[in-house]
Amino acid sequence: MSGAFSLMKKPIHVFWFRRDLRLNDNAALYHALNSGKPVLPIFIFDPEILKELPEKDARVTFIYALLNQINQKQEKQGSQLLIKQGKPLSVFKDLIQEFEIAAVYTNRDYEPYAIQRDQEVKNFLESKHIIFHEFKDQVIFEKSEVSKQDGSPYTVYTPYSKIWLQKFKEKKIESFPSEDHLDKLIKAETGPKLNLKDLGFKQSEITVPGFDISKNLIENYSKTRDVPSTEGTSHLGPYLRFGTVSIRELARKAANFEETFLKELIWREFFMQILYHFPHVVDQSFKPAYDKIEWLNDETQFKKWCEGKTGYPMVDAGMRQLNQTGYMHNRVRMVVASFLCKHLLIDWRWGEAYFAEKLLDFELSSNNGNWQWAAGTGCDAAPYFRVFNPASQQEKFDPDWIYIKKWVPEFGTHQYPEPIVDHKFARERAIKTYKQALS
Repeated sequence: MSGAFSLMKKPIHVFWFRRDLRLNDNAALYHALNSGKPVLPIFIFDPEILKELPEKDARVTFIYALLNQINQKQEKQGSQLLIKQGKPLSVFKDLIQEFEIAAVYTNRDYEPYAIQRDQEVKNFLESKHIIFHEFKDQVIFEKSEVSKQDGSPYTVYTPYSKIWLQKFKEKKIESFPSEDHLDKLIKAETGPKLNLKDLGFKQSEITVPGFDISKNLIENYSKTRDVPSTEGTSHLGPYLRFGTVSIRELARKAANFEETFLKELIWREFFMQILYHFPHVVDQSFKPAYDKIEWLNDETQFKKWCEGKTGYPMVDAGMRQLNQTGYMHNRVRMVVASFLCKHLLIDWRWGEAYFAEKLLDFELSSNNGNWQWAAGTGCDAAPYFRVFNPASQQEKFDPDWIYIKKWVPEFGTHQYPEPIVDHKFARERAIKTYKQALS
């Protein structure tokens, strides 16, 4: 580390970037920059999060590019982002040896691992008389801010969304113009920067597409969002996941139009508060009775599902799109998830884990919530006897076979496989299996 930092003995504040990789409208950063002390911004690559990822993980490449963008903006202020690798608790133990830290500022995270991690860091810092400040930033409403009259959490989306919208309309959503105070960042260099190789990763060939939140897209969202062959969705997922865009700016913009787009943002917060209040959903069914389902878990069929070789063109197109791009259209996600759980009777956790590995926009709460919805095991889930018919879904949402022919070029030839299971048989088997588990 450069001498500029090692010679610095005056008290400083640390801002810890996590799922908020932007310098504008950042709540904790804003409060840190207005705290009266110079601010050292840091980012920590946590091996607990990275250890399961493939070496060409597109999300790591994306994060690394975002950090470089932040750093370039900071350099214009004569500052640099300090990037560390290691367990956060260990990193902070090292940092307090080097700096006189008076307080640490960060934005709250609601996933079980993050809550435990932050509590450990907070306990350590407070034992050293360092204040740990947390702020709400990645959601409009957090934890129990939208709850029933008795204070208990909603477990059904519709009433949750009604109260969410009511509160949103009643409350002025505050902005945090952190971008106006970047001159408060510490004026110094952090020395050598970590690169992807240092982290044990390589550049991914998959790139994150840009997002679209144009007036035209939001106005037509209800008409175009279910058609996989059109560019009718925003591709905002990865940007929301890593906080490169402000949820407050997004919600305000969406509120000016028909509510369909805004309600997608509400779904995201609904699943976040479910995960926060019911952390058992990470590896168990929301409804315990559904953990009695006797899944078949045929590994050969699972492999064919993963590769997009089931003989069901809508399913296969979706899986190939996912494998090649890290993205799958939302309507198609429902079809492929239902197919895995209902047609093949494969545990939703297998599919959830595969999506977690592949999706650029993977977010634990939404991935878990949507998989449990498709499997019928979650809160506000599709009933178990609702089994999507992939053929009728194709007729309705891809009638001209545009989406399917794009991702399954051999469809209609002898090279395309026969269906691995008959729809009528699979539907009846699924309903019978679920019914037995619940009886």
